[in-house]
Amino acid sequence: MTEIAHAERDHALLSASASHRWLPCTPSPRLEDTLPDSESEAAKRGTLAHEMAELKLQKLFSGLTTRKYNAALKKFKAHELYEPIMDDHTNAYVDYIQSIVHQFPSPPFVAIERKVDYAHIAPEGFGTSDCIIIGSGRLYVIDYKNGQGVPVSAENNSQMKLYGLGAYKAFSLLFPIETVHVAIVQPKVWGQPSEWSLSANELLSWGESIKPIAQQAFDGQGEYVPGSHCGFCRAKSTCRARVTQIMEAGTKAPLKPPLLSWAEAADVLKRAEGIVSWYSDLKKLALAEALKGGIVPGWKAVEGRGSRDYTDLDAAFKHLQEKGIEEAILYDRKPLTPPQLEKALGKKEYRELLEEPGLVVSRSGAPTLVADDDKRPGITNQVKPEDVFGPAPEQPQN
Repeated sequence: MTEIAHAERDHALLSASASHRWLPCTPSPRLEDTLPDSESEAAKRGTLAHEMAELKLQKLFSGLTTRKYNAALKKFKAHELYEPIMDDHTNAYVDYIQSIVHQFPSPPFVAIERKVDYAHIAPEGFGTSDCIIIGSGRLYVIDYKNGQGVPVSAENNSQMKLYGLGAYKAFSLLFPIETVHVAIVQPKVWGQPSEWSLSANELLSWGESIKPIAQQAFDGQGEYVPGSHCGFCRAKSTCRARVTQIMEAGTKAPLKPPLLSWAEAADVLKRAEGIVSWYSDLKKLALAEALKGGIVPGWKAVEGRGSRDYTDLDAAFKHLQEKGIEEAILYDRKPLTPPQLEKALGKKEYRELLEEPGLVVSRSGAPTLVADDDKRPGITNQVKPEDVFGPAPEQPQN
């Protein structure tokens, strides 16, 4: 049995996708609600990928005809934000869902793009779950994410748990549910989908435990609590609590002894995290205010460095060649990198033409410092300082 829903992509005040923010910082939803929202190009590209994934699931589970499928897919591929690798990534998502469905002894219930209601936990709460699968006492809640900037783990993920609570409320009278499995398919980050499971009773207990927090968030009450969850908050640049935390970061280091201990350095790193991106974001906001005629005391908007461009590129190059300028001078020929080729060719063709013949090699990335709750395994004693910072400068000779 398959259910296809075409829910609008609107959002509740206490949206599941922002729950990682409003659970620790309860006043933030009401504050964000006073600020304008803007959709980035990455978000629009993600929406396109989601629509492609939904189309492929419709063909697989709802009997969408090949003719209608091909016509719709052609429109998606003609979209200005379409990338060939979207096909690979959405195929990976569909393949994963198929693999789950095939685990059941008989065909399970499948709901695609289902609007779920969790208002019994968070006032007026609802959201759209990408895919829900139910059968044999198991509930699967699966989410596709197109982004790569922020890896999203399924483990203890509040968004997925809220979707799970909404799905349980909608279907538990029709289907027995003992175990809830959540999965996030994020092909640009994870080699395999991120998965996590808990019992239905554990999920229901968690839902009860956050009810008072959700009510506080809905009422706009509580303390502002800055942290890593601030990343996509619309108030992140001008939130007084966050600015105070950032500006105080440098004052927390003791004056004596003259060198920080690593424990003290770790604390300062944690407090000062995000200061560079915050400053950049705040400067952009101030520029926008100045450009619309607002006053930002001590600052003003000016024209940046100008640029030059051809009035007609083809005509300009034709003229240069007629004047004896060789074509090789006019073009900078650069080979595409393996990631660029994978994006251009698609994962399947890239793998067949380059990976399988052994024509590409994967190298580890440069070491980077992250918080200890990062899912990647730690490394030690594998690199020398000069591998990170480069060779030390030569000392002048006496």
